[in-house]
Amino acid sequence: MATKTSELLSEAAPRAVAVVRALHDDQLDLPTPCADYSVRDLMNHLYQVVVNFQELAAKRPANWDKTDYLTDGWRDRFAAETERLIGAWADPAALEGVSPGMGLPPETVGEMGLIDLTVHAWDLARATGQPFDAAPDVPAVLHAFMDRMGDTGQQMGAFAAPVAAPVAAPPDASPLDRALARMGRHPAWSPR
Repeated sequence: MATKTSELLSEAAPRAVAVVRALHDDQLDLPTPCADYSVRDLMNHLYQVVVNFQELAAKRPANWDKTDYLTDGWRDRFAAETERLIGAWADPAALEGVSPGMGLPPETVGEMGLIDLTVHAWDLARATGQPFDAAPDVPAVLHAFMDRMGDTGQQMGAFAAPVAAPVAAPPDASPLDRALARMGRHPAWSPR
């Protein structure tokens, strides 16, 4: 069985996995659009998100302790964990009730996982010179999430202040670029 959340994750996951599989070990110290994160730091964060959002789908507490996931076979393990993430959110029980510890509707929590999977895949792609296009249905979800939760996310430090148009996202910018700008990203960011 599938849920809307698992369907969106199943669209986004292969794109993120492709970026991760293309990361070279000599790129792990490069800067990323997340000013405080190198590629290694951001990859560890994204890996942790994929693992912890499985726990959140099952209504179990997540462990956000710093962990180095980048050990032998980490690219293949990341791909397997994204499949587990999709499976966790395919269970209709994942969308029932309120998320423990977060006090949010589970669908919102699932969207948070989708956002991290998409935006951090974009971050990693930009940092390492890879192309990246979001799954077609994802930018609309990012915008809807920002409409509901953007101010709260900025107050909690999850998002930077929006980057003003037209510098960051001109009127003809893609829906993904406009969403990235709303989340404080510069869509034209380059490591140079």
